[in-house]
Amino acid sequence: MKPKLLPMLAVLVCAGCSTRPADAPRERSAGGFPRVESVDTYPDATSTENTVNGYKRDLAQRITEVNSIKVYTTRPQALLRSVIVVRYSVDSGGRLLRSEIMRSNRDRETEATALASLRNAAPFPKPASHLLRQGKVELSETWLFNNDGRFQLRSLALPQMDE
Repeated sequence: MKPKLLPMLAVLVCAGCSTRPADAPRERSAGGFPRVESVDTYPDATSTENTVNGYKRDLAQRITEVNSIKVYTTRPQALLRSVIVVRYSVDSGGRLLRSEIMRSNRDRETEATALASLRNAAPFPKPASHLLRQGKVELSETWLFNNDGRFQLRSLALPQMDE
């Protein structure tokens, strides 16, 4: 091989290694969930994950990472301590506008944990403009609490245990 071609070949090989293919597995956080990359905006309209459910999963990953001490990574126990459904809104800048408990068993401690974990994870990545309705995205998420007070989000949860 000619000496002039070696540097060019080296540059091409390195360039091919510098990007992760779309179907490559995401890097995992210490809790075992895919790591949420810090982004200013959500992927462009050609992305297959550029849906409300895709955005919701990415926010669930962010909530899980930010609150990793309060999250369990195994299957949810058969009889959960509490199931909390929270409805929340995110504006075009990724700011949490509001949140409210939609379903609860009246366990005030788990309600407070669910709302605090959502607030702790904000601000979120900016949603794609086509996901916005009246300048915001409205979502709901379910927090599944084990007896020890740790949670898992339904969007990312493993199947619940039988017994």
